Amino acid sequence: MSLYISLSERLKTQHLTIEQLVANISNDKITTPSAPGKWSALDNIAHLARYQKIFIARIHRILNEDTPVFDRYNGDLDPEFTPFRLMTLAELLDIINADRTIIVNQLSALDDIELSCIGIHPKYGRLTILKWAEFFVLHEAHHLLTIFQLVNSTE
Repeated sequence: MSLYISLSERLKTQHLTIEQLVANISNDKITTPSAPGKWSALDNIAHLARYQKIFIARIHRILNEDTPVFDRYNGDLDPEFTPFRLMTLAELLDIINADRTIIVNQLSALDDIELSCIGIHPKYGRLTILKWAEFFVLHEAHHLLTIFQLVNSTE
């Protein structure tokens, strides 16, 4: 039950898509939400930066506690998300790149027994660390699509 190749590769490279998605896009387009109360592309990037820290902490808890139970993460309810929303694109990308190195190194070092450790998600139930990692990259991919839509929208 080691990291399979597609998961390993997405963990190593998927986040690099962010910089490509926003290249040559005006700051106004990146920072302006599509509607009042909605997140801008930069807010989505800030969310990804903050969520990586949440993910690192969750993996640590799964490895060090007996089947921890997690609440569903909601950035709008997280007071620590606010400072991320105030950061520049460059600052967020630096954080994402640094934390991704931590995530990749942490997960790559786990053996099969550790990858089998379980944390409980409120919607998806008992997930092994391997499944948490898959959920992590799929969640990120969802936000990458949202960023793509926001910066390329003609409306």
